[in-house]
Amino acid sequence: MITNHWTASDGVELAWREMGQGRAVILLHGLFSDAQMNWIKFRHAERIASAGFRVIMPDLRAHGLSAKPHDPAHYGRGVLARDVRELIAHLALTDYDLGGFSLGARTTVQVIGEGARPRRAILAGMGLQGLTDWNRRQAFFHEAIAQFDVAKRGDKWWMAIQFMKTMKVDRVAAGHLLRTFEDAQPGWLQAFTMPTLILCGDKDDDNGSASALAEALPTAELEYVPGTHMSSVVEPAFGEAIARFLSA
Repeated sequence: MITNHWTASDGVELAWREMGQGRAVILLHGLFSDAQMNWIKFRHAERIASAGFRVIMPDLRAHGLSAKPHDPAHYGRGVLARDVRELIAHLALTDYDLGGFSLGARTTVQVIGEGARPRRAILAGMGLQGLTDWNRRQAFFHEAIAQFDVAKRGDKWWMAIQFMKTMKVDRVAAGHLLRTFEDAQPGWLQAFTMPTLILCGDKDDDNGSASALAEALPTAELEYVPGTHMSSVVEPAFGEAIARFLSA
């Protein structure tokens, strides 16, 4: 495992981790998570690397080992997609695969919608409604941040808050970042002309219907693994499905 840092165009220092050799695949983690939690801890990166891939895993802005600035000027609309495009350019990648889980899937949709052309794409932990109803989801997470110190077990924000505590989330930076996301534009989904894997827990409806998302894309295959939004990403089958898809 190698950890590297680079500087985005607005001067913010960002980190990525990588392992393996071969075709590059960029994997983006979920909201309030990081590369270590999403891809490394449960050995998904190891499984994918062992299939012959160079697995590149950024810590998105305001997450993990990347900087978490408090200045709102560093949180313009679509900043995560811009960071990913800049990382692709920084690494001089021209032949690569791209995917992500939850927020990482949302970011992948925007990166591809705005012109990136990976060989293959992976959208995990994401349904169609999760791309088209961001205001509802954003309100939930802002409420979770506001309730951080007072929520009680059984409250609707409880699990999200416990995860934020586990990940030591910077709530100021997170609040700014939540305002940078936007609903997927119609043309973004039509840009998915490359083979695309929709990967979702069989009990995960946090971001709406994965099958509806698969049907909305020009070409996609849908695969389920056991679990909810929180538990599916720990299943060995999660990384195995990605490795299998990329190797096809």
